[in-house]
Amino acid sequence: MADKTSYEDTVVHLDVKDYYGKKLQKTSDLKSNACVTPAQPYPKFILQALKKVHPDVTDRYYGCGLVVPECLEGCRILDLGCGSGRDCYMLSQLVGEAGHVTGIDMTEDQLDVARKHVDFHMKEFGYKKPNVTFVQGYIEALTEAALEKKSFDIIISNCVVNLSPDKKRVLIEAYSVLKDGGELYFSDIYSNGRLTEEIKSHKILWGECIGGALWYKDLLQLAEQVGFSPPRLVTASIVTVDNKELQAILGDFKFVSATYRLFKIPKGSPKPCKVIYNGNITGAEDTLQFDCQYIFKTGQVMEVDGELAAILTHSRFAEDFTFQPPGGSCDPCGVKPKVCSEDPFELALQLPKQSPGSTTGGCCSTQSATCCK
Repeated sequence: MADKTSYEDTVVHLDVKDYYGKKLQKTSDLKSNACVTPAQPYPKFILQALKKVHPDVTDRYYGCGLVVPECLEGCRILDLGCGSGRDCYMLSQLVGEAGHVTGIDMTEDQLDVARKHVDFHMKEFGYKKPNVTFVQGYIEALTEAALEKKSFDIIISNCVVNLSPDKKRVLIEAYSVLKDGGELYFSDIYSNGRLTEEIKSHKILWGECIGGALWYKDLLQLAEQVGFSPPRLVTASIVTVDNKELQAILGDFKFVSATYRLFKIPKGSPKPCKVIYNGNITGAEDTLQFDCQYIFKTGQVMEVDGELAAILTHSRFAEDFTFQPPGGSCDPCGVKPKVCSEDPFELALQLPKQSPGSTTGGCCSTQSATCCK
């Protein structure tokens, strides 16, 4: 593992610190729509949570999606590249006073904004003590930032992994600090091929979350190498770059904002089975959209592949489903999942038209009795 000093001396990190700490002072300073808040309506419970976040925090927000997985009450969550803390303060309300949210970022200017408003938000949320902590550090060196191994139920990241020059190290560190059964749920920018050195070395394109974009197929390989379950694609939308000078450099490369979920579960050869969603997650009592392929309706038998069966069995969702072997007596057939492309570019074209660059995570509330305990 590279030490913290080497990361401080990395040119890419210094450039990113300068871009997000000095050059960008508000969302309107961005030159592409890669890191822009979704224009589509938020679920009501998220809107309510966002309204309570201090304007100084939201003004310095540069995320590319909405990273809110389901079933968060009581969970310990880590936000990679938390910036000014908008998502941390939103999630603070969703995990409740019994849960905890840790934000890590390498840019002190951003963390100064986040830390400045801790007392304001705890008072606004009615909490007796803070359930949010902000840590200065690198997403490639989580344990060196004093984050304990196997200590988080969920890790989120919103348009940050692409800013790292060592994405495999990010995944390795995330895997290390996740509990068994934990989840990495993140939104990021991906390309339709491996980018040229000219693009990757362009400071503005890197700062705009374009120059560091992974070819989406490389994410699948990296996740397997690290030990995660195969990435489950949640949603995707096309990203555009309207600046003519930057577009000329990019040529025929295309970009998409996509949300994936990766789980830390035991290895093996799980078998397909049938499951019934029990409807216990508040806010998703009738329907739970797990990813782009599986939409569970309460009380309905659905066939799931072996990978998803293992995820549901070993994760925080275990108590929210009733499991049956194939051919169970409840339903001789079961509902089959819809066909979903593994290519985020194809999925972006299949989904209802959205504002470019927008993604939406899952919809859950804070009151589920079967979340993190």
